[in-house]
This record gives sequence, structure tokens and C-alpha cells, in this order.
Amino acid sequence: MAIELSKLSKYFSIDKLIYHSVDLSLYQVSAMINGEEHYIIDRKKKFLRASNIIDLQKLLKNVKAKETVLRHISAYDEMVGGPDKTASNLLEVPLADNRLY
Repeated sequence: MAIELSKLSKYFSIDKLIYHSVDLSLYQVSAMINGEEHYIIDRKKKFLRASNIIDLQKLLKNVKAKETVLRHISAYDEMVGGPDKTASNLLEVPLADNRLY
């Protein structure tokens, strides 16, 4: 699911704000609202993306979240001929408000 940034700011509080590390220098953001994850989009229905987290934090400075994390899922933990992975390698690191904006 997706939610527009203008609608997201109307929520009193977000359960979790998730900054996704998509590629080396590409980040997207989603929000957990009532147990459902929603990717945040702009007015043109495009995912909010930036080459650094601070740019996204500037856009989301008015969104109140109970928890904020950086999420990374590595695609580089597979080896040729190795066993199939049975568990996720998802990593979430808590982020604090750095007030750099």
C-alpha cells in the first residue's frame, strides 16, 4: 500500500517510520500505521526517494513516529552451492532525531 505525504501528516502518531536502504546511496521511506506498512509517495504518486537519509528527514520533519529505524536487507549473503536460506537477513537499526535540518 502507499500513502501520500500530505495525508500522512494528518495522523496524530505513526507506529514506526522506516527508512529503507535500497541501494548504495538510495533510500525510500515507509510508515507502519495500525500494523500495516505504507510506502510514502509524493503528489505525483512517486515513491519518496533520496540519496541520503537527511533529505528524507527534512521532508518528514512534521511526522510524529513512536519509533524510527533504518532497514537494510542484503542480497549478498548467498553462495553458489550453499544451502537455501531459511531466515531473513533483515537488519533494523534505531535512528534518533539528529536535528540537522
